[in-house]
Amino acid sequence: QWVYNILEKKAEADRIVHENPDPSNGFVLVPDLKWNQNQLDDLYLIALVHRREIKSLRDLTAEHLPLLRNVLQEGKEAIVKRFGMPGSQLRIYLHYQPSYHHLHVHFTALGYDAPGSSVERAHLLADVIDNLAMDSTYYQKRALTFPLRADEPLFKKFQEAGKV
Repeated sequence: QWVYNILEKKAEADRIVHENPDPSNGFVLVPDLKWNQNQLDDLYLIALVHRREIKSLRDLTAEHLPLLRNVLQEGKEAIVKRFGMPGSQLRIYLHYQPSYHHLHVHFTALGYDAPGSSVERAHLLADVIDNLAMDSTYYQKRALTFPLRADEPLFKKFQEAGKV
């Protein structure tokens, strides 16, 4: 609901850094709650796409390339305009498994070791775009590894199924 409140401007409207209102290829860029916005060393923003049917990396196909390219390009442009940080100094990625199931993209300062920015969980947006451009169903077919904490319900399900 937090995501929908932001997209519908019922919450955090004053925190929006950039918005592309297009219902198909648009998104809202907001500072992540973990970032206090006082320094750029730990810059952290989230792009929330307007499309509600895209839950995670697994749902993406070549049909979503215009959306993903918009997020990449406009997100970088908005960050350099607002914060003076060029795209070359950003890590732009998606999590798999995501912490919530509404497609969102993380923008962090390259030098900041943000939670979940390691290779086991983060998939660089530029790589996602390239993979989908080569194969529209790449993320439906690709085996994706991801870490789980022992207290997560999904880990328990893997245990029950004898997969751990």
